[in-house]
This record gives sequence, C-alpha cells and structure tokens, in this order.
Amino acid sequence: MAQKIDVTIVGGGMITNDLLLPSIYHLQRSGLVGKISVCALNNTPLKALKENQTLTSSFPGQDFTPFPALEEDPGANFPELYKEVLKEMKPRQAVVVAMPDQLHYQVIKDALNAGQHVLSVKPLVLSYDQAEEIKNLAFSKGLFVGVEYHKRFDRRSLEARGRYQNGDFGEFKLGEAKLIEPYLYRHSNFQNWFTADKTDPFTYIGCHYVDLVYFITGLKPVEVSVAGVKGKFPNGNEGYMWAQGRVRFENDALLTVSTGLGYPDDGAGSNDQGMVLYCEGEDCGGLIKHNDQFRGVSHSYVNDIGVGGSKFNFINPDFFRLVVWEGEGKKPVGYGFESVSASITSMWKIENSTNAERLFIRQEKIQGIDRKGIIATPANSYINELVVEATRKSIMMNGRVVKIIYNDHPHIEG
Repeated sequence: MAQKIDVTIVGGGMITNDLLLPSIYHLQRSGLVGKISVCALNNTPLKALKENQTLTSSFPGQDFTPFPALEEDPGANFPELYKEVLKEMKPRQAVVVAMPDQLHYQVIKDALNAGQHVLSVKPLVLSYDQAEEIKNLAFSKGLFVGVEYHKRFDRRSLEARGRYQNGDFGEFKLGEAKLIEPYLYRHSNFQNWFTADKTDPFTYIGCHYVDLVYFITGLKPVEVSVAGVKGKFPNGNEGYMWAQGRVRFENDALLTVSTGLGYPDDGAGSNDQGMVLYCEGEDCGGLIKHNDQFRGVSHSYVNDIGVGGSKFNFINPDFFRLVVWEGEGKKPVGYGFESVSASITSMWKIENSTNAERLFIRQEKIQGIDRKGIIATPANSYINELVVEATRKSIMMNGRVVKIIYNDHPHIEG
C-alpha cells in the first residue's frame, strides 16, 4: 500500500493562505498527503487560516495542526518552535518553506538535517554558495528539494519552451517583462520584513521572469544591473517599492524587468504582469508574448469581492482558482496548484519507489528530476541564486553592472 507524505508548512502568511494550504488540502483528499501541520511565528495567522470560510467550505472536514497552539497568547512569539516540530516528524516527509526570503537558508538546512524533503517558495536562497550547500546536503541524504517557480508550469511557458527548443522562434535577442504587485502589499506583513537591507521587488518577484527566460531558452544570464526606488511603509520602515533591472544573457541578448509594490488597489485585476521576447531567425523575426495578468476574462461584481474593493476585475483563472467539481467543496486548478503538486508528488513517488530505503535509489530519482528540468531544483535553477546575488549587490550600488562568471565555481564580479 502506498505511503502518504505528511506535510509541515513553515510560515502561515499570504502564500500559505492563497496557494499552499489549499493545494496541499487537495493532495490530502487525493490520497497523497497524510497529516498537515502549519507552524508560524505566532498563532495569529494560524487562527486566520482556521477561520477562513473559503478554505473551510472548499475542503469540508479537513484541518491542520497549528504550531503554536491556538490557546497560546497571541502576543507570544515562538521563533524556534519549527525546529521542535521538525524533530517530531517521521523521516523523509515534506517541509514547505514559506518564510521571508532571508530566512529560507536556515529553515531549509534545518529541515534537511531533520531528514525531510523540502519545497521552498522562490527564491530558494540569496546566494549561489548557499544553493550549492543545500544541493549537496540534500543529495548526500537522498532528499528532494524543489523551488516553487510556478510560471514554469503555465501551459504557455511549456508550449514556448518546446517550440523554442525546436527552433521555431529563432534566437532570443531582446525582451521586456513586468510584474507590479498591488499597493495593498505595503499594508501587509511585508512592512516588517521587506526592508531595503534585506530584499527588493526584483529579487522577490523579478526572479520569476529571469527564471522563465532561462527555462524557455536555456540561455544563462551573465550580467545584471538593477536600480531601485525607495519609499516608506506605513510603519516607517524603508524599503525598495520599485526596481528595474537589465539582464544580459550569454548570447548578448537583453531583458529588462520592471517590478514594484504599487499596482492600484482599485485597478482591474490584482497586478500588472507580462513578458515579450523578440527573436531572430534566418532573415526574419520571431516573437513570444505573454499577457499574464489578463487571460481574456473580465468580471464585474455587484459586491466588493474584488481585490482592493475593485468591482471590475481582469481574471487569471489559469494561475490558481478554487472551482466547483464533481466532489465535495471545491478543488484547486491552475499552474500554481500544478507547481505545488509536482514537487509533493515527486516526493511521494520517491518514497513509494521500489527499494526507496536505499540511498542510491532516491539519488537516481532526484537526478532524473534535475535532468528533466521542469521542476526547479538547486541543480537546474542555480542561475537564479547568481542573479539574486548580483541584484542585491547592484541595487545597493545604485545600478552598477555586476557580472556573473561561470567556471568551476560560478560567482559574481563587479
């Protein structure tokens, strides 16, 4: 009989509410996932998850174990509690890391040292050396590490990857991308961790499109320049509210990426995002254009369910939606769900393979996933850590060009 995978989510914030927990709930009722736990700094977000009517109505009868317990003082913080939760898990289960960027490294290491497979929200970590350390540590233990670059699972991305590799577009030469998140992010928990000394919009969301260009074309980035515009959060903390980067690839192609926390809350849709890549063939041009915030669906509501109070909305049902289905409640659909499912299912397959107790069997399975290159892993998406490292150096120096050097030990210079 197939073994189920127990899942512990470390982090109870927005991404857990909007994507991770509903996806894992569905995998639980599909028979892949066993027990679900959610661990947070305090129990305030855990109470919100428990009381979320969308989740309770979509997944009737399903629940998670909260750490800290709901009976604890809401004002008490438990920054080390997740380590105790990891120690109590059975070996080779799943830990989903949904923490601020700068905390990923330590939590992922702790999970691996506790003998657990890992799925992390992007970016994996903030430096190449940290990514290599995680890759080697995980492989030595036969543990899978996935990175939640969900745009890889968008059908338009998979279509573009296949056609690009077939030569149907020619060669990428110039591109533009943008991802502007809603202004309301400034009033969320972002104001406590999204500070200028820790991260920026290009690192946080621009990495999606750099990874996507690499995923589609196979071209490595070799030069990064990122400039930012600072502002103040409502609590007074200073952060980069806007950032624009230029990335040069190994074939001399250029990609500009505009990012920020400032899409109008009253605007249609929850963000503004998309990408266009111009290519060259033999005496002709090629084009890849993705309008990612608008998939041809418009809704105008008679109440205030729209993001930020906007009653007219552009809808992207392809990313993530809870929809009616033939079963109870609702089920998640879209490439956001498929991305989470792919990593958790990979862990399940590894643990349910013949002779899974043998280290080399698990290592062979992991290497196969790395080579396939669909799920982002430390082995096949390491360019992202190099870009993030270069980004942080560049933005701190007002947009100075930082080079990425690929040799026996890839690193940045500049």
